[in-house]
Amino acid sequence: MSTQSFADLGVSRAVVSALSERNITHPFAVQELVIGDVLAGRDVLAKSPTGSGKTLAFGIPLVDRIQADGPRPAALVLAPTRELATQIVEEIRGVAHARALRVTAVYGGVGLAKQASNAAASHVLVATPGRLEDLLARRAFKLDAISILVLDEADRMLDMGFRPAVDRIVRACPASRQTLFFSATLDGEAGRVAQQYTRDAAVHEHGPAARRAAAEIEHRFVEVSAEHRVEALVQELRRDRELTLVFVRTKRGADRLVKRLAGHGVAAVAMHGNKSQRQREQALSRFESGAVETLVATDVAARGIDVAGISHVINFDPPDDSDAYVHRIGRTGRAGAKGIGITLVAAAERGDVRKLAGALGLDHGLGGSEGERRAHPGPRHGAGAARPPARSGRGRSASSRRRLRSSN
Repeated sequence: MSTQSFADLGVSRAVVSALSERNITHPFAVQELVIGDVLAGRDVLAKSPTGSGKTLAFGIPLVDRIQADGPRPAALVLAPTRELATQIVEEIRGVAHARALRVTAVYGGVGLAKQASNAAASHVLVATPGRLEDLLARRAFKLDAISILVLDEADRMLDMGFRPAVDRIVRACPASRQTLFFSATLDGEAGRVAQQYTRDAAVHEHGPAARRAAAEIEHRFVEVSAEHRVEALVQELRRDRELTLVFVRTKRGADRLVKRLAGHGVAAVAMHGNKSQRQREQALSRFESGAVETLVATDVAARGIDVAGISHVINFDPPDDSDAYVHRIGRTGRAGAKGIGITLVAAAERGDVRKLAGALGLDHGLGGSEGERRAHPGPRHGAGAARPPARSGRGRSASSRRRLRSSN
């Protein structure tokens, strides 16, 4: 953290007080980089990894630049998933309340009428593109008073195919708006879109994702045979740990894995796109409270999960690329905390995982070609998998698991 205070950056007394009540007194690096420029009214392009504190980096100055007696909605935050949208609202609601501002999440899976009414009366909207377009089509409100537009995890929105919807939404906002663009990368399409949406933007890059992952998270690559993959996962879940997020490739695979874990006496809940909003919220609530210590999720469903107390992330199915790996593993080791990331690797996957780990500069211990070695029937840890001292996470109360959420 910085030795500067939020007051030093120009944050209002009301917001500083609200942050102090949550024991947030000094900004993280990305907050120190961004807040001053946003308060000065500049457009911002920020490359920052997940878990770095970026939500408050835009949320704090955003609420300071909006007037409670002005037209509504005055600010719009676009997010790729409903989980991320709700967590952004939770993160900034306190500082918004300190300035008498209302914040509403806009996402699918809930009733349109009530959501439309709440959104029209709010100063700040945090929305997924699809549901926002639904409400705009119903003329629930307009975006002609938007003075600040934030695109959070913009690269993921593009990956998910939201570019046409985002283009239409941006065109519906005033050309004179202030635009803040947050992304894990500013290369490729994300970089081109960022240039189109912003004007004379201040550019900030906070820590390469790969170096952050290597520095704050212990990475393990565990060789398994395909037929003993579930047993290997169960073995990992029976070690000392706190909350554990398990990633799988498909929705059907998530449900199937929860049932198979139950057969081994391990309680888990699943979260994926085929679940209703109520089911997703219930699963996340049970996980966050510690009622169930294992959450099995797909990539899209887990986007934006920011739960304190996740000590382990396990890739039951290896990710497709290095960006997905950093996103997954970044659910632990957040806000300066330590975490453990484990990837189960079958023989047929070894080559791809070696390339992925190599691209991120991680010691994987998966040397040799696929033809040189055969997967061990049970778990076999790679060279980079020295075990830490046992963690005594089990049995902690829900309150002791919850760490301050000043990240993401």
